Amino acid sequence: MVAVKDAERKKDATTMRRVTSAEMARHCTEGDLWVAVQGKVYDVTSWLPQHPGGDLPLLSLAGQDVTDAFVAYHPPSAWRALDRYRVATLSDYAVSEVSRDYRRLVADFSRAGLFDRKGHGCAASLCAMAALLAGAVWLVLATASVAAHMAAAVMLGFLWMQSGFLGHDSGHYVAMPNRALNRAVQVVAGNCVAGISIGWWKRNHNAHHIACNSLDHDPDVQHMPLFAVSPRLFASLTSAFYRHRVMRFDAAARFLVSYQHWTFYPVMCVARANLFAQSLLLLTDARTRVPGRAAELAGVAVFWAWYPWLVSRLPGGHWERAAFVLLSFAVTGIQHVQFCLNHFSAGTYVGRPRGDDWFQKQTRGTLDVDCPPWMDWFHGGLQFQVEHHLFPRLPRCHLRRVAPVVRELCRKHGLPYQSCGFRTLRDAAMQARAVVAAGGGAVPKNLVWEAVNTHG
Repeated sequence: MVAVKDAERKKDATTMRRVTSAEMARHCTEGDLWVAVQGKVYDVTSWLPQHPGGDLPLLSLAGQDVTDAFVAYHPPSAWRALDRYRVATLSDYAVSEVSRDYRRLVADFSRAGLFDRKGHGCAASLCAMAALLAGAVWLVLATASVAAHMAAAVMLGFLWMQSGFLGHDSGHYVAMPNRALNRAVQVVAGNCVAGISIGWWKRNHNAHHIACNSLDHDPDVQHMPLFAVSPRLFASLTSAFYRHRVMRFDAAARFLVSYQHWTFYPVMCVARANLFAQSLLLLTDARTRVPGRAAELAGVAVFWAWYPWLVSRLPGGHWERAAFVLLSFAVTGIQHVQFCLNHFSAGTYVGRPRGDDWFQKQTRGTLDVDCPPWMDWFHGGLQFQVEHHLFPRLPRCHLRRVAPVVRELCRKHGLPYQSCGFRTLRDAAMQARAVVAAGGGAVPKNLVWEAVNTHG
């Protein structure tokens, strides 16, 4: 699947136009977009509006060799669709040793059937979601106890965490028996149950994966004016994701960032509100193509029908209802803290992602959370973010299994393999500082990470 035979390459060279990487790099706009895969150059301009992963991944890597990203994201069936867009052969195509080993690893996993064996995670998540939702509704409607109602709020928080894991699986690969059922599960679990557009999530998440921890291309590290994850944001960078919006470091941002060590956890407790807002902004934005927009809007409408109705059934008045909403949001906030821990503490950069450093970029921009196997259900298996970013199509039930192989490959090529415990952010900071004190060199610092840890 991954390797290209020399004989085939020589045959292509005699029948196709030959271009250099510099020539291909000039075709990097929305109206003229070329990419290369395995030394073959494709004009995907006409495919851009129909790309299932959205336009942003292609625009971010336009004019480059994208073999590693293509291998990571696409099943074997996608390779057959490329030929119709072929326009040239890359004359100076070369493969680094890191990329060669990475592609070999993908091929090994494919031969072992790991991409196809999805386990029972989705079925377990669906059962857990049904039980949590039924239990929460029963506690609200059948009891008068405030404690029982707060327990229902906690159950809803865990329900939304499970829906996030299920939406994540179905967004990265076909997690159900067929695509139609996969799409139905996406809308039900994401839009109807959680109030978050799966279309928004896929657009945001694909951009995050392709440009992991790029300060101007990755939306998951663009939190100005509340948080600055790097001092380079003080230069008022322009976001490529949010339609070239300037992330101004003005007086308001300066004030808010100066207190981010106090506001980080409170904001994480209500961060879900931002996901609601971003979902609605995308679904009502006519400029952005959203497949199945009507179904997504209907799904979000279902959420805004059942959740406010359930809150309105609480007999304790405004204070109990406010506490119920805040507690349900705060429980889900644990998931937000985990994903921030996976990335905020890792390295950042400015600029477009490069297509020739996929493995290096993913390992430098992510961090694993150490925990025993019995805690995998709590983290959804996604505490193995290094492995997930390298192999986004790999079902999360296999991430723990492949972690030692990834760790060894990082060691072989002198790349970081970062991990820490989930006890507290402060514990992780102490681990990092111990490495420096022992002569292990400088550890990449992050403003939110350092500020929160400094102040406990």
